[in-house]
Amino acid sequence: MATERSYYEILGVERNADDAAIKRAFRKLAQQWHPDVSSESGAVDRFKEINEAYQVLSDPKRRQIYDMVGRAGLGDMGGGSPFAEGFPGFGDLFDAFFAGMGGSAGGARRGRRPAGSDLRYDLRISFDEAVRGIDREIEFEALGQCGTCGGSGAALGSTPITCATCGGRGEVRAVRQTVLGQMVNVTECMRCHGEGRVVDKPCPTCHGDGRLQQRKKLRVSIPAGIDEGHQIRLSGEGEAGPRGGTPGNLYVAVHVTPHASLRRDGTEIFHDLNLSIAQAALGTRARIPTIEGDEDLEIRPGVQPGSEIRLRGRGVPHLRRPGTRGDLHVMVHVNVPTKLSKRQRQLLEELAAETGEVVLSGGILDRVKDALG
Repeated sequence: MATERSYYEILGVERNADDAAIKRAFRKLAQQWHPDVSSESGAVDRFKEINEAYQVLSDPKRRQIYDMVGRAGLGDMGGGSPFAEGFPGFGDLFDAFFAGMGGSAGGARRGRRPAGSDLRYDLRISFDEAVRGIDREIEFEALGQCGTCGGSGAALGSTPITCATCGGRGEVRAVRQTVLGQMVNVTECMRCHGEGRVVDKPCPTCHGDGRLQQRKKLRVSIPAGIDEGHQIRLSGEGEAGPRGGTPGNLYVAVHVTPHASLRRDGTEIFHDLNLSIAQAALGTRARIPTIEGDEDLEIRPGVQPGSEIRLRGRGVPHLRRPGTRGDLHVMVHVNVPTKLSKRQRQLLEELAAETGEVVLSGGILDRVKDALG
């Protein structure tokens, strides 16, 4: 015959567990086994067992009797329930726990005015401005605090009053009896919408909202090294909250116009340098763009196609490491001519002969004449 498990074992707590530990254990198990959330076949019976254990151990009188003589001593005081009237809903079940802790599972706020909305501003800057950093003034439309009522929403000479429906709590509680005892369902007050106060005499300018559409100007500091898609958050610079609520934030989304001859990868900058065969073989001085402006760069004789010339510390500043910068990479490409004059061909053939290289001599017409001759 199987040994009957103790209520402490069912909840997974020690015999000296306090009320808070018993409640935490029950909540954890109910989250796992309540029929509303568990699809396992034995969830109903398991939850009945958990509920029975909790009903006894959460009641000081029944717990004392159980500790002394076990389940037999409880008689009609036992925690079992046939659930003849059905389970309490999962949300209703946890409303009771959160309500006891000063809140609610439904997220009802206690006398708080709603916050203002966050805003997004798309700002386009040049490649150079992104690399060096810049201060820019932006202008946009947003809901700002009403100057007549100071954001309260109430007419001059009056103030918002405590909501009579919720008593200033911002929430309404409905109590009902369930198999778990007294359950409290907490919802947002429909009259004050969770604020706990109502405007009895609304401001004629903003009609009780505490806000008006306004034109807003801000100076935004763009840090050196910012890149495409980065955002700058300006706390409290979004829309004002209704009736004095906390303002939202402003997010400045940065878009960077590409450079004509430089491309960027993080803090590294790349430039493609095209050289002729003569320049690559003999060396040259090339004019290249940099963050600081165009500069002359000496190319050594014999530079090979695909070579990389790295100019250290000439790239983009690191956003999180002030004083350090990436590098500028000059990528060498050698252009091979597709059309040659007679003199150019002659010179190249002489070079090939000098180096012992095998090449096709003469133009297409010369080769045709040789073939027919």
